[in-house]
Amino acid sequence: MATATSVPPHTPTGAGFQNPNFANPHGPHDARVIIYGSVTNQQIYTPSLALCILGIVLFAVSCAVHILQLVRYKTWFFTPLALACFLETMGYIFRSLSSKNDPYHVIWFVIQYFMIVVAPVFISASIYVCINRLIAWAKSLGFMLDQWWFTPKVILWGFVTVDILTTILQIAGAALVGSSQSNQKDPTTGNNILLAGLAVQSVSFTVFLCILTLLRFALSKSAERQSLVRTKDRFVLALALASLLVYLRTLFRLAETAEGLFSRLSTHEVFFGTLEFTPVVIAVWVLAVWHPGRWLPLKTIASSPVSPMAGMGTIPDKETPLAAA
Repeated sequence: MATATSVPPHTPTGAGFQNPNFANPHGPHDARVIIYGSVTNQQIYTPSLALCILGIVLFAVSCAVHILQLVRYKTWFFTPLALACFLETMGYIFRSLSSKNDPYHVIWFVIQYFMIVVAPVFISASIYVCINRLIAWAKSLGFMLDQWWFTPKVILWGFVTVDILTTILQIAGAALVGSSQSNQKDPTTGNNILLAGLAVQSVSFTVFLCILTLLRFALSKSAERQSLVRTKDRFVLALALASLLVYLRTLFRLAETAEGLFSRLSTHEVFFGTLEFTPVVIAVWVLAVWHPGRWLPLKTIASSPVSPMAGMGTIPDKETPLAAA
């Protein structure tokens, strides 16, 4: 996947290394050593240009698709997902610059690292809002979802607040890691901050997946409303799949960070491609195909909790607005 080269045996530990296939141009923003790789694992690489181009194309097109659907369905609550696609696109653009032009460039490394690490947080935020609207739809049909874990404050404000805090930690950690890595300094502090953010985010997302499972079980208890619930089954499954993909990616980042920057996971691009790039790109496209604008009614009939119109993907404009997520 990437151009990889072993570090010469005589290279002393901590002395840094350069890719013999890509000479250091020694520009004003270049590190003294290559940024992608590890001395301790005797492995260095420049990012795969093919993977970068694939990422740019898939995320750029998905960004355009999501923006068009935002306008078409007026699902402004899904704006964070379009932002996530934009950040991913920019991240892979800067990663491609490292691949094609200069893998020693500090600014390009920091920008791509920051954007690719942070972007999935906005995907999670969009998923949280979808669950909130799904619960509002279910309550409009008369489902008794009175448990505290089905309240908007817990799902929306609780998880989004955790995401904001963990994002701040990840931004701070990623910035310190990038700066330390490029200047050949000890990245342990930045790595620990990043690890804390990812650990809290992983626990939070685990709780969220449990709530999503409980919601599906709660919806299955009402036999007389099963025909309406089944109209949302494919969307719920798509939402669950996207959630599991983001969760897989978060667990990978957690394991990678826990191992340290100079570990096997962080120095072999095959792991990045299969456990970072692939889950995220599938998740954004799953949510593009099964877009909430077609499956979650923004409006519903307040006077009839079991109205067939309430279960449809599109509702006439004359109906009463659904409770805000």
